[in-house]
Amino acid sequence: MEWKLELVAVPVSDVDRAKAFYTERVGFVADHDFQVSETIRFVQLTPPGSACSIAIGTGLVETSPGSVQGLQLVVDDIEAARAELLGRRVEVGEAVLEYDRPRPPCRHVQQLSEPGMTRALKGRGGICTRVVRAGNIRVQDAIETE
Repeated sequence: MEWKLELVAVPVSDVDRAKAFYTERVGFVADHDFQVSETIRFVQLTPPGSACSIAIGTGLVETSPGSVQGLQLVVDDIEAARAELLGRRVEVGEAVLEYDRPRPPCRHVQQLSEPGMTRALKGRGGICTRVVRAGNIRVQDAIETE
């Protein structure tokens, strides 16, 4: 029997802003946007080529915006992804960052996670950015790409 994860609820503070970010800036496909009732709105967004979508909206979950952690967006070709991101800027809170290079998992990841996590993540990682404009970044600050 196959088990597949197909939908993850991601609480957001502004549904329209989040939908615009994911579709217009990141390239997700808007599969559904339904106002089910006065208190429930369901928006399903899917990354290109993915079998798993995210659900944003109102009245879907009781967790607070910014509370989902550890989701990973995986690509087949890190160099192609890097080329697509190179030079893009990201606004996080008051700060502006620019993509610089990929980054393998580090000792910090190991300290925050299970023993052996950096070994398990071999060949995967995150990104390093260059600070274009310094500023405060707070939990639940929006992330915008330029």
